[in-house]
Amino acid sequence: MAQERISYRVPRANGPRIAVVGGGNGLSTMLRGLKNYTENLTAIVTVADDGGGSGRLREDLGMPPPGDIRNCMEALANTEPLMSELMHYRFQEGSLAGQSFGNLFLAAMNGVSPSFDVAVSRMSEVLAITGRVLPVTTADVQLEAEFENGASVVGESKISYCKKKEDCRIARVRLLPEHPRALPEALSAIRQADMIVLGPGSLYTSVIPNLLVDGIVGAIRDSDALKIYVCNVMTQEGETEGYTVADHIAAIFKHGGPGLFDLCLTNSSPIPRGVAARYASEGAELIRCDADRCAAMGVEIINRPVATVENGFVRHDPGHLARELILLHAERSVHIAGDRFGEGSYRVERKK
Repeated sequence: MAQERISYRVPRANGPRIAVVGGGNGLSTMLRGLKNYTENLTAIVTVADDGGGSGRLREDLGMPPPGDIRNCMEALANTEPLMSELMHYRFQEGSLAGQSFGNLFLAAMNGVSPSFDVAVSRMSEVLAITGRVLPVTTADVQLEAEFENGASVVGESKISYCKKKEDCRIARVRLLPEHPRALPEALSAIRQADMIVLGPGSLYTSVIPNLLVDGIVGAIRDSDALKIYVCNVMTQEGETEGYTVADHIAAIFKHGGPGLFDLCLTNSSPIPRGVAARYASEGAELIRCDADRCAAMGVEIINRPVATVENGFVRHDPGHLARELILLHAERSVHIAGDRFGEGSYRVERKK
């Protein structure tokens, strides 16, 4: 018998413990939806970015790049509208042109804190965020990409340009220095999680860099949590042109080892022809799902309507994506009434 799709209500304070691993806009989008279901959220975020305002602060102040972490904190913030507007504000002119106030806020907090992770924790308190945001490491790391033709480039912001110049696929990426030490709190969050989610986000520059931090892969592999990879909806120019879902999974397994997860959530929502045509003109397309090849790698495809179109751009819908993840957790997990969830606990069993 096919497994039933179920609905349930659990107080957010008693919601499942979820560790999400990644970076970029995809991660913050997902967090906006998940915070409506559980307060027990931990975002583990890459710190390999070296472009834009984050890159300038990194170079000028010698701090880890704040951008992806700040985006996640904004997504989880519970602040007054004025504070939210202030955090999003970007300076329009002068030496600060293009810089985000939120980045500067975190830079200032870093200046008065003993370490970057403490600065992130303190800023999280100011913003009254739901859950936690953690840098995957506090080490000063750079991302290097090696291409199939043997060429290589150092610097996350340079990878897209170099890939288009070399006109071949990325063979692998690595961190410099290699095997930096993971933040202990990040490892603890993974070990304690009921569900671990990788992505969505740029494959080689947001998701995989986290797996190159010492201890992260081992913690994921040793966990009994439900492990899910959320695949992007569209390919990314300068990174994953021509990639299928299986190509994404194979790249993650190449860097983190086979069997790191056994579920992959993909999008079933249709993309308007006009939007798809515009993406095609820019070298991107809807990611094709080659389920048989995924199955051969031991990964089950879960195809659900999780995407939307906003201002002509294809994005994951925060509400739809979060709902599908929470339902997957309910469907694939067994919880015993009276356990740690306490009042409002639920029981879910597999259908045979």
